[in-house]
Parts: sequence; C-alpha cells; structure tokens
Amino acid sequence: MKENLSLQEAQSILLSHCREMGTEEVELHASLGRVLSEELRAEENIPPFARSPYDGYAFRALDTATATEEQPVFLSVLEEVPAGYAPTAKVGPGEAVKVLTGAPIPEGADAVEKYEVTTLKGNQVAIYSSFEPGTNIIPAGEDVVKGEIIGSKGMEISPPLIGLMASLGITRVPVYQQPTIAIISTGDELLEIDEPLRPGKIRNSNSHTLAAYCRAMGAKPLILKTPKDRTEEVGEAIQQGLQQADMVITTGGVSVGDYDVVKDAVRYINGEILYWRLNFKPSSMVAAVKDGKVILGLSGNPAAALMVFQLLGMVYIKKLMGCTDYGLTELQVTLKNDFKKPSPAGRILRGRLIYEEGNTFMELTGVQANGILRSMIGCDVLAEIPPGSGPIAAGSKLKAYLIR
Repeated sequence: MKENLSLQEAQSILLSHCREMGTEEVELHASLGRVLSEELRAEENIPPFARSPYDGYAFRALDTATATEEQPVFLSVLEEVPAGYAPTAKVGPGEAVKVLTGAPIPEGADAVEKYEVTTLKGNQVAIYSSFEPGTNIIPAGEDVVKGEIIGSKGMEISPPLIGLMASLGITRVPVYQQPTIAIISTGDELLEIDEPLRPGKIRNSNSHTLAAYCRAMGAKPLILKTPKDRTEEVGEAIQQGLQQADMVITTGGVSVGDYDVVKDAVRYINGEILYWRLNFKPSSMVAAVKDGKVILGLSGNPAAALMVFQLLGMVYIKKLMGCTDYGLTELQVTLKNDFKKPSPAGRILRGRLIYEEGNTFMELTGVQANGILRSMIGCDVLAEIPPGSGPIAAGSKLKAYLIR
C-alpha cells in the first residue's frame, strides 16, 4: 500500500482503474449535461439555403456593373418573397426579386441590396452602385456544412449543442449511461437530517453535499444508510454500495484513530487498497478497488472531504462518465489575503477567483480549517502551497486548480 502520495500520482493511479460506462440513446430535451458516446456529423447544411440578411432586392451582380449615384440601373421586380416562403421566379438579366430578411435567394440572383438605399418606381427598382457576386448573401452552410463534425465523442452536451442538434432535426442523442455513485457517511456521532440534535451528535451533511455535487455533474447519487463505526458494518455497507453502484464514496474513518475503520473494512470485503493519505493538507483519504470498481474514502471533516473530492473524485467521475475533458485546469493566481499558518507538509487553500486589471487573484473564502463547510460556498479555485512553506503573504503567486 502506497502512502503520502502527490496529487498527480494519486490522480494517475485512480484514473488507471476507470472503466467505460455503457451507452444509450436519450431524447434531445433530456440530453443536457450528458456525454456524447458517438461522434455527431451534420447530415444537412445550416442554414439549408442561401438567404438574405436584410429586407432588400436580390439580382444578378453583373447587371449593376455600370450603376452609379448619378446613373442608377433600373431592374424589373418579379415578385416579393417573405421569410418562410420559396421564390417562384428565376432572376434573369435586368430583373430582381424583393426579399425580406431570412428569405431564400432566388435562382439566378447572386447579390442583394438593402431596401433603404434603393428607389422603387412602379415595378422598377433603382440600384445606385455596382456589386460583386456574393455581396450581402448568407450562404448555405454558413453555420454548419453537411458532413461536418458538430459534436465529438466524449463531449459534454451544452445548451448551444442542443440548439445545433435541434436545427439538424436530431431528436435522439447517443450518450454514455449515467454512473451511479454510492455515498456512505460513517460515524457513530451522525444523525439523519430530520432527527433532533442530541448531546455529542451532529447531523450528516457530507452525504447530502456529495450527492449534490454528483447530481450537478450528471451522475446519479445513491445515499446509503450510515453504518456504525465497526469494521464489519462499514464493510457490509461498502459491499452493498458496490452491488448497487459504479463507485463508492465514504466519509469518515480514514485517519489513524481507534474508530477509523475504513481501511480494515475494505480488507474485510477483500478489496485492494491502492493508497492511503496525500502529501499535503488535507491528507486523510484512502483509495481502493474491488470488483473493478473504485472506493474513495474521504475525511469526515466536511471541507477536507470536499476538497479531496474536487481534486480526485470529480476528475474520476468525469472520466467514468465518458468525458474526454476530465482533468483539472491549472492556472496561476495571486493571493489576495495573507495566510498566516506555516505549511511544512504543503496545503490546499480554498477561494474564489477575482479578475482585476488583467490579473487573476484568489480571495480566501473564509476560515481554512478542515471542518469549516461554510468556506466551500463560493469556492471555485483551490490553490497549492508548496511543502516547507511558512506564512504566505498577500501578493504571493500560487499554482491553483479551477473547480468546475
């Protein structure tokens, strides 16, 4: 069993045990946030026909070669075509068709002049300048050309992609199945959220916070009953989670106390412990595998649990979901506040990004203690203090990870 791993090594080992989910098709309206399991190609152009960007007149550019302000060219107007209707006339020499915004360009025409810079006399329209072919015409396929890739395998489906699929008439979307994540909070001190407080007890917040993160990512959380701090009970709960889900996350019981039984519980069910503890604060965690499924044991302290989940668990779940863009985004931030504690073993700080005058700052979101859940509110970046560091002054540069 490896101990005190770097973040990079811990991620690498965890991701090496990630398997691929099955696939399914879902209705377009149900695809938001899901992950494409196949490459999508356009089977038609968007827009499907050349159209006018203005109210105006469509004509042959060749017919305007001699047009000037003083001596305009007069063209015979054959018909008017509103948006949503197809032209019936073909434009020939000396002819034009009135087109409204979005209307198809009639056959034979290759230029459009705005309505407001023309003059209509009877059925003759005056054009006061010469045009090149293609002027003021939105070509077919300006947005998407038939055969073009509009979505790659492993891409998360966004609202604009849904709009593009709708434009192409795609009603069912191939996606990876959503992974189910079993969540188990351990600890004799825990109460359910609807129970009244009693001496020495606290309500279980970790399960509900982690479930919310999973739901926001597009995974399906499954909160299991809290077991007692007994090796057999915790082991049986983990085994139940493995039977019902694609991954198991536990909180509590991963440190060195008499009641920290998660490692023993994994051994009890014949699981393989991959590693224990990280080489920075918060360090308490354990990663294991059983039956090809990952077990991620997190601290019982809410903030510590969530930070490690963001650095390891979210990355793993994104890959499990089929995302190709699953890694953490690294950036450099300038610390906005002093951090007065030394960090002999290294430390992760939580904060929010602030952009000022072209610079990227991180403002601490509050007290950085492991049990302070409130400081996770508004946290969208985690910064890394190197091992052996003393107090860090405002203005210091730190490597950070964007949380998304």
